[in-house]
Amino acid sequence: MKKSHPWLYLLPSLILLGIFMIYPLFDVLVYSLQEGYNSASQTYFGIGMYNFAYVLHDSYFLQAIKNTFLLVIITVPLSTGLALLLALALSSVKKVKELYQTIYFLPYVTNTLAVGLVFMILFKKTPYSDGFINMILQFFGGNSVDFIEGPYWAKMLVMCIYTIWIVLPFKVLILTSALASVDQNLYKAAKVDGTSSLRTFTKITLPMIMPMVSYLVITGFIGAFKAYSDEVAIFGTNLNAAGMNTIVGYVIDMLYGNSGGYPSYASAAALILFAIVLTITVINLLLSTKGDEAK
Repeated sequence: MKKSHPWLYLLPSLILLGIFMIYPLFDVLVYSLQEGYNSASQTYFGIGMYNFAYVLHDSYFLQAIKNTFLLVIITVPLSTGLALLLALALSSVKKVKELYQTIYFLPYVTNTLAVGLVFMILFKKTPYSDGFINMILQFFGGNSVDFIEGPYWAKMLVMCIYTIWIVLPFKVLILTSALASVDQNLYKAAKVDGTSSLRTFTKITLPMIMPMVSYLVITGFIGAFKAYSDEVAIFGTNLNAAGMNTIVGYVIDMLYGNSGGYPSYASAAALILFAIVLTITVINLLLSTKGDEAK
């Protein structure tokens, strides 16, 4: 086989990657450097870093960064830890394991906007009702809270609960499969040695499924940074007014805003998001690699 043959086999994929990934990224970079770009006349008056400076000083973008980072920091560890606990519980159940797996996976195949609307109904106060969650709070002697249009902490709480709920099924499925692939002979040897359950988990189970845990953490970070439609389903399309916009939401607002939008500002914000996600992904990969080397 000639050395050029493998590249010929890869050529269709490389062409598609170039058209749909490399060229758009290059196009975004060009837009982000064009100062004073007018989408109607397709003109601009200079090249520079003004768009980045504008975005980084925009209060809406700073609020979007705050919301996105809080969502990432809170939901990724909690959802991964909770998924691991549920996966361990499911692995210990033999007879109805498949039934529980199906039940836990149902939210993942449900439309996210539909789930968001359900959450809004559960938490939203109306002229006729304080909402189901507030009814529970009042039943236990608590005060009614406006989770949708009230204080910032309440809205962020709803968003975090929703995000954990919507990503949990996929993580449970992956971790359940990872636990099933662990060599059972290791557990039998640990049982013969009288090893405690905690030590068995930390020395056998966790190291064996760590590649899957690392994968879920990395994809969880990326997914949380791309959050947008979930917020729209719960808080409406005007996320800036609600104080619950995300970085992706900011990019979309800039791209499809008034007067034909501001593609230069949107491109600058998109590149900032790309840099953040790339940095965090690289850090996670380096930490995972060091952990594997330490073993």
